[in-house]
Amino acid sequence: ELHRPRPRPRSRRIDRRVSANGCGCATTTGFNTLAATLGHHAGLADPCDGGDERDREGHAARLPVPLHRYHGTSGVPGFPKHPHRGFETVTLVRHGVVDHCDSTGASGRFGAGGDAQWMTAGRGISHSEMLPLLSKTGPNRLELFQIWLNLPRVNKMVDPHFKMLWGEQIPTQVVSGGATGAHTKVAVIAGRGFLPAELEATMPLPPPKSYAFEVEQTDVAIVTLLMSEGAKYTLPPARRGALTKRKLFFYKGAEVTVGGRKLHSHSDIELNADSYVELVAGAGGVELLMLQGVPIAEPVVQHGPFVMTSRDEIMQAFKDYQKDEFGAWPHASISPVHPREKKRFAKHGDGKSEERAWPPGTPQSEL
Repeated sequence: ELHRPRPRPRSRRIDRRVSANGCGCATTTGFNTLAATLGHHAGLADPCDGGDERDREGHAARLPVPLHRYHGTSGVPGFPKHPHRGFETVTLVRHGVVDHCDSTGASGRFGAGGDAQWMTAGRGISHSEMLPLLSKTGPNRLELFQIWLNLPRVNKMVDPHFKMLWGEQIPTQVVSGGATGAHTKVAVIAGRGFLPAELEATMPLPPPKSYAFEVEQTDVAIVTLLMSEGAKYTLPPARRGALTKRKLFFYKGAEVTVGGRKLHSHSDIELNADSYVELVAGAGGVELLMLQGVPIAEPVVQHGPFVMTSRDEIMQAFKDYQKDEFGAWPHASISPVHPREKKRFAKHGDGKSEERAWPPGTPQSEL
């Protein structure tokens, strides 16, 4: 029911390979994942490391991952203005805060409580992702996944789109099973077949040009699993069976049993998507991320922040960015950070705004 976990390289080299069957950024599973953690105890003006850990095979890097570099001068960690074209980013924040601004005029703050931001880069967008240190005395913990989801050729040049999936909107179910009192918290950011129909009906839709939008055909799913010690949970078969590629990322905890096989080190495991797979959490519990999708079956050529289907398209992306940087930058700096007292919010390029209080019990709710 599962394939042997493969070692994950930690190379930072740019991937220029062509893949004939990938539905994601140079990976047949359809996703390229940035996984990072940041812990900082200093005030807002203090410098902090920053950078990324994104490996060539598209697998999640081991956690915790130190953010090795900061690209900017403001002293706040993060990723100042930078471009993307040809794919989508789904940024899922487990702990901490992200401040977003982009070249469409959109901006926002999201994070603690499981918020997810879904951004279609399409024909091109520049954006910044800053990591504000809101607490001046306590730790400013950050834990997030940024998932790169490819766009099919027909949608690579669509208009950029920015959407928030607030944590309280993401359907979640707590499933009992295993040891006495043990349970699994299942949160479905995208996908079908993991929750009761009444919960699935409340799920926010992906952006309209996303490969995940036509879920009955693409079977794209993004699911997090938080399992208490001794909990048992069975992953159901994918709706499209063996056509779907499925991976499970074991990123937190001491031990998990997957399909009868014990794993003691953090791993990514390729599963047979047409089978039921039982998961059992070891001592202290575990946290898992599951990604799946039907391959797009088109060439994938990635160079830095651009993901296209040919080298010529990559070269054109560079030319277009050098020409106008994918549109005027409407913000005061290339590394904007919103005011410390600002709560969660999203301002869209069309002028629509959303505001949300911090979820009760999060560190930000006590500031």
